[in-house]
Amino acid sequence: MTTPAPSDRRPVVVGVDSDPAHRMAPAWAADEAVRRHVPLRAVHAEGVPTRGHWRGKVPPSWEERNEELHRSGKQLLAEVVDFVAARHPGIEADAVLADGEPGWVLREQSRDATAVVLGSPHLSRTEEVFGSASVALPVMAHAHCPVVVVPEPEHITQEPVYYVVGVDGSEHSAAAVDLAFQEASLRGAEVRALYVWQPGHLRTFDEYEFRQECRRLLSETVAGRRARYPEVELRHEVVVGHPVQVLTEASAHALGLVVGTRGRGGFTGMLLGSVSQGVLHHARCPVIAVPLRT
Repeated sequence: MTTPAPSDRRPVVVGVDSDPAHRMAPAWAADEAVRRHVPLRAVHAEGVPTRGHWRGKVPPSWEERNEELHRSGKQLLAEVVDFVAARHPGIEADAVLADGEPGWVLREQSRDATAVVLGSPHLSRTEEVFGSASVALPVMAHAHCPVVVVPEPEHITQEPVYYVVGVDGSEHSAAAVDLAFQEASLRGAEVRALYVWQPGHLRTFDEYEFRQECRRLLSETVAGRRARYPEVELRHEVVVGHPVQVLTEASAHALGLVVGTRGRGGFTGMLLGSVSQGVLHHARCPVIAVPLRT
């Protein structure tokens, strides 16, 4: 999700769900596309309806089902394109109606995208984020570009506006820091970089020395970015606590919370990373997950 070169026309892709009232993700994606001077692509995937989809009626034939899904999908996409055009007259936008599981469709779209933007109306509910129908987690785990999960309703930011980024000294967190500075530069915002140290059951004998090592890793990770983005004010701090709790609280009124998809030390997790999953579950601001390969 770097600042695009004149020839870089990779679109910002926004996943469109079946609820026409959800407009925070398309709004965020349209704003980002305009800031980066790239097109917007609205994508709706026609998955298989759940058992309750037909409300007790006899399920229609395969052809009828496909016709209804196709008709409703085209209408949803047309409404989103109209919405972003009204928000940003002159925006370059197109729509893709795809047949397949939404997570797979969006992962494939991420191969040539600047970012993939998803909505989440209930980030605090476990069943919405971690349930079998979830789209955000598998897309975040396998996407080829940054993935932004935007909550509904709109959260309240705080002046001066800022981004929070989690740092642990890994290459993944370095990629997250790069993106945080890019976003802050585009938005006229600050960057607040946090190294969160979570002591284990056996605390280190020399806590002062360990804190100094954390500060060294934090300073090395953010080094060089200030020279490239002199307009961005940087604040960085080593904090003791649980990474998910600390980052969530620090980003309560932020423009966004930026994390790597994996990490080390206090950020250790599985394929996606325990902290990435945790902040997605608890955050009230947009969460931006950055894969290393960007």
